[in-house]
Amino acid sequence: MEKQPASQLVGADRRDEAVVYLEGHGDVHADVNLATLRRKIDRRLMPFMFCCYVLQFLDKVMLNYAAVMGLRTDLKLVGNEFSNTATWFFIAYLIAEVPNVYCLQKVPAAKWLGGNVFLWGIAAAASAGASDYRSLLVARVFLGIFEATVGPSLMLLSSQYYTRSEQAPRFTFWYMGLGVAQILGGIISFAFQHVHHASLEGWRIMFLVLGLVTAIVGTLTFFFIPDTPMKAKWLSEAEKIALLQHVGENQTGVWSTTPNWKQIREAICDIQLWLLTLTTILISVSSGVVTTYSATLIAGFGFSPQISALLNTPGGIVSIFFTLLVGFGIRRTSHRWAWNVLCTIPGIIGGGLLSFLPKSNKAGVLIGIYLVNAIVATLPILYQWTMANCAGHTKRAFASALVAGSFSIGNIIGPQTFQARDAPGYRPAKIAVLATQAAAAVVSVVLFLYYLRQNRRRDQTKGPVDEAKVDEMKWAGLTDRENPNFRYAY
Repeated sequence: MEKQPASQLVGADRRDEAVVYLEGHGDVHADVNLATLRRKIDRRLMPFMFCCYVLQFLDKVMLNYAAVMGLRTDLKLVGNEFSNTATWFFIAYLIAEVPNVYCLQKVPAAKWLGGNVFLWGIAAAASAGASDYRSLLVARVFLGIFEATVGPSLMLLSSQYYTRSEQAPRFTFWYMGLGVAQILGGIISFAFQHVHHASLEGWRIMFLVLGLVTAIVGTLTFFFIPDTPMKAKWLSEAEKIALLQHVGENQTGVWSTTPNWKQIREAICDIQLWLLTLTTILISVSSGVVTTYSATLIAGFGFSPQISALLNTPGGIVSIFFTLLVGFGIRRTSHRWAWNVLCTIPGIIGGGLLSFLPKSNKAGVLIGIYLVNAIVATLPILYQWTMANCAGHTKRAFASALVAGSFSIGNIIGPQTFQARDAPGYRPAKIAVLATQAAAAVVSVVLFLYYLRQNRRRDQTKGPVDEAKVDEMKWAGLTDRENPNFRYAY
């Protein structure tokens, strides 16, 4: 049977650029070892993606460490002003996700990521010049605007080069930068607390140095990550074809510059995206606590700023352990919902220890703080889950921005649970950690049941299989709802 062009299945303007490339290179024989090809792609992409994620978390968590290095005193912050600087960072982060949807449709994710990494490095360095609450707030707002693209961009890049099962360990690798950043943050803070300069405090020098390093990494990312697999100069024609045919099983497409407003409308009405969004918000409340206040909670035991910074580093080890566990667990067993629930259990236990143990039990409360870090491993699950179950380039761009934006909503709520009137115990904030983790586990089970029902319904209505049409639909620009052959991952 002669293959029907994808342009006849749907409008030609909706075609993915990958199918255009494949049509123009149909005479090239793609006899390529996929394992070798994956390793080659990993070596080229993963170091940049990992560094970007390390730096985006490091630049955020530095405010956490700067708080115990004298920032509050030096800038004369009072009341809830410190919490507000953390909150407004994520408000800016959330607002910036709106133009991100359009920009990620029109500009290659690699270029948009590299440019924004450079600019957030400048904003991070500018924090060193803050002289009061307002100037610090302005610097943090710009940092939030430029960092907003990191999650969506890395999600889209990962989905361009890997199948759904392959994406899980890759998401795990670059997301593991969060735990690494937490460990490095404690060590860096400890080091800069021993730097004494006549005109600059240690926390100012720390912001300046990290900002400049970030700007350099952004420049390298801009020039060394290709716009799409089709434009990767380090891949041969045969390797490009083999890669595109391999990732075609995702049925989510690779790249298209034409915005499809119908796909955005579909995304807005898609219940799975709102369940993913709700789960991300619940998880991120605790993430906001870890990012902004963990060092402050530890310092509340009476430890010096230097020791508080070092005692915060084991939380990064917990984060790395659970991130690796779920990443490779999903690769082998799938069942993202179960791994999501698994990671909330230590978070619930940690929240309980924080909430109900007396402050005199330093060891128990410290263990609680560390256990809460396990829940950050659920975010790469949610990111990868979103990319696996949203097809159509416009819908995927919208979905990635929506989930990343919901991450910021949780981080807006998290710091605001720490009110000055609740110091030094902050018990309402600790109870919020416990409650949100339990709720996230429940919603994860609801998502599983929803996907299971959708797949069973599609299997029951499945008609005769036309292999040629199935193959063409992979690149036809269809969404997960439009493509009857699409099955949801759970």
